Amino acid sequence: MSEIAVTEEATDVFMDHRELLFGLVYNMLGSVADTDDVLQETWLSWTARARRAALGTVTNPRAYLVRIAVNHALQRRTTISRRRETYVGPWLPEPLVGQVADGEPEDPALRAESVSMAMLVVLESLTPLERAVFVLNEVFGYAHTEIADIIDRTPAAVRQLAHRARAHVHARRPLYAAHPRVRREATERFVRAAVGGDIASLMEILAPDVTVWTDSGGNRKPAGLRPVHGRDKAVRLINSFAARRRPQDLELRYRRVNGDDAAVLFEGDSPYAVMVMDLTPEGDQVSGVYIVTNPEKLTHVHRNEEDE
Repeated sequence: MSEIAVTEEATDVFMDHRELLFGLVYNMLGSVADTDDVLQETWLSWTARARRAALGTVTNPRAYLVRIAVNHALQRRTTISRRRETYVGPWLPEPLVGQVADGEPEDPALRAESVSMAMLVVLESLTPLERAVFVLNEVFGYAHTEIADIIDRTPAAVRQLAHRARAHVHARRPLYAAHPRVRREATERFVRAAVGGDIASLMEILAPDVTVWTDSGGNRKPAGLRPVHGRDKAVRLINSFAARRRPQDLELRYRRVNGDDAAVLFEGDSPYAVMVMDLTPEGDQVSGVYIVTNPEKLTHVHRNEEDE
């Protein structure tokens, strides 16, 4: 078989598993750009393997590709950690934005297991290995023995990593999910109040202990240099954010972001901000607000012409 034919065969196999690989790596890294880079590295490693020996000698291509991708992602965490040391203000994951909230996702990657923005923020506090084990086990259902083969650890070590990660996450992220209709209604109430500068409505919808993260990367103002805690401070920050743009200057679109209802603000054809809300267990108030305005994290966000 010619080298071109070998590469094409390897690429076909890779594309059959790309959706899974994207979900795994994105949930490990929280960055679309870095995920794309890791998938490119994975494809290069896979095609190089195909040129050395026939693909038929790989008994389980899916497992082989997952192993390559996860280990490339673990290596990429070092680069991301160095980048974070000089990042201006709070860091939030790059949002995965789909179509209208009630429609089918426009990106096949969004059909993979979705981890909410709030959960991704919690996962940032894990070690790289803990996060890899948590994503593989809790999100994608891999057994500890399978994970041990993927990250070159013993099953006992993987069980210990999984226990630490699970305890850490569950202590910071209670296991509950608001009904989709309740989430949508709360999201729309908050966005109307925030964009319209309705302080009274904001005071009503925000929980007393709400936290607001604004990730601008230092590229847009105003933005808090650290997360803001408490309803009064949150209202002042959100109101200052709204005051920078008149409502008529921004176009609001509701989208599915990391699997949850959220809002995207456009300035002309360019994305201005992605706003994701986390609700209290009762679902009647907003306990967390994640606002991404860094243009570098919104390059993959586009308006859908069919919504105009």
